[in-house]
Amino acid sequence: MRVSVIYPGIGGKGFHSIGQGMDSGWISHGVAILTACAQRAGHEADLIDLRALRDWDHLREELAARRPEVVAVSMMSVDYDPALQCLEIVREVLPRAVTMVGGPHPTIMPEELDENPHIDHVFLGEGEDTFPDALDRLARGETLPRLIPSETHPDLEQVPLAYHQLFVDEWRRQGYEVTSPEAPFVPELPPPFVTVIAGRGCMYNCSYCQPAERAIFGRKVRRRSVANILEELRILQERYHFQSFMFHDDCLTEDREWVVEFCRAYTAAGFTQPFFCQSRADIIVKNEDMVALMAEAGLRGYFIGFESGSDRVLRFIRKGTKREQNLAAGRICRKYGISIWANYMLGLPTETQEEVLETISMLKELDPDYYSPAFYTPHPGSDLYTYCVENDLSLIRDHGSYRRNPDEAKIKGIDYEWLTWALEESQRRTLRNRVRRQVRYLWGRYAHPVKAYHKIVRLITRRDRPQATATQEG
Repeated sequence: MRVSVIYPGIGGKGFHSIGQGMDSGWISHGVAILTACAQRAGHEADLIDLRALRDWDHLREELAARRPEVVAVSMMSVDYDPALQCLEIVREVLPRAVTMVGGPHPTIMPEELDENPHIDHVFLGEGEDTFPDALDRLARGETLPRLIPSETHPDLEQVPLAYHQLFVDEWRRQGYEVTSPEAPFVPELPPPFVTVIAGRGCMYNCSYCQPAERAIFGRKVRRRSVANILEELRILQERYHFQSFMFHDDCLTEDREWVVEFCRAYTAAGFTQPFFCQSRADIIVKNEDMVALMAEAGLRGYFIGFESGSDRVLRFIRKGTKREQNLAAGRICRKYGISIWANYMLGLPTETQEEVLETISMLKELDPDYYSPAFYTPHPGSDLYTYCVENDLSLIRDHGSYRRNPDEAKIKGIDYEWLTWALEESQRRTLRNRVRRQVRYLWGRYAHPVKAYHKIVRLITRRDRPQATATQEG
């Protein structure tokens, strides 16, 4: 079968946005893996990335030129509207093409797609097995059901590696000059930069995520072997000579034994490239020796979901951490020179202004390197989403508002004018922290070159000095 897989991720930056940060500069691992699965099964599969196109007419041109027999569209909740627009255009340009949709949103909210006339088949769950199987059956002339659930979860050791080049080739085909496989986003991670995923699932029970994640990946966390990850890194090194990378995993550090094994094997294999990953405050506090080992291996930053500075709110969202653990984790990161990317939410259900101020005071004490705030957004499939629906709190009127952006009202009962002030205040560093950061910056920029200069002078002086005898040396 001739297959075109469409990535419709224009909810952030829109069309013609490749290279513009995380949402427009990174590959979709799901699309990259599923396309590789189709190719491995013998089908002709290519990519259409809406972020690389000019507009909807450009999509029409691409479809008319490629004329695929099957069009498969990946769908996150925030991409629901552009995904449906894609499918409408497919029906318009290629009325005989078989249309498919899969991804997190169809798995969590299949009822929203039940009556859509532009969709032939809806995939539920992970598609590494069901997608190529469906293509095989179509090629044999078989009839497929509308809903195609995944009865099992794939063995991640057998799944093809994410095919980064699929995206790189398509971006270049559309006229982009690509010098890094993915867009670096912090100074600690220089280009060429790549992302990898070591596992799927999350063992924690935060109410703003679960049980949606379990509905997609199952209750058990599955993780690729360290050897499998190192093989992927070797391939990425040979192909792109990457200088830094990031783990996409929801919480890489939840498996201490895996992390320790990886750090030792990563170093033993000769890798020195810096990396970031996601962690939790309680894990960091309880595993300081693991943090030290990761820093030694090349860890330069943690994404940490602090979420709130209020212990009551942390209990309400089932985070499983406490304010003091958040602060202690920050101190440990500082001790080992690990940058902090602070994820946190303002405007949670039941949250008072006094509790928001607790979050602000926590952040001023933490002094993170990067702030990543959000106005709480009720996301489909989560228990907190259900809470908002049952209590008539949700203000979400279109799927684009499922983005975790802090610039629009999300739920009722929140003074968003005041919350906008709180958002700005949460990112305003204290004078003490500003001075400390400036001193650290100046030291890093000027002290090390000066030390290096003096070391070179000493070496030259020593080389030019007459050789001392053993007696003189003594």
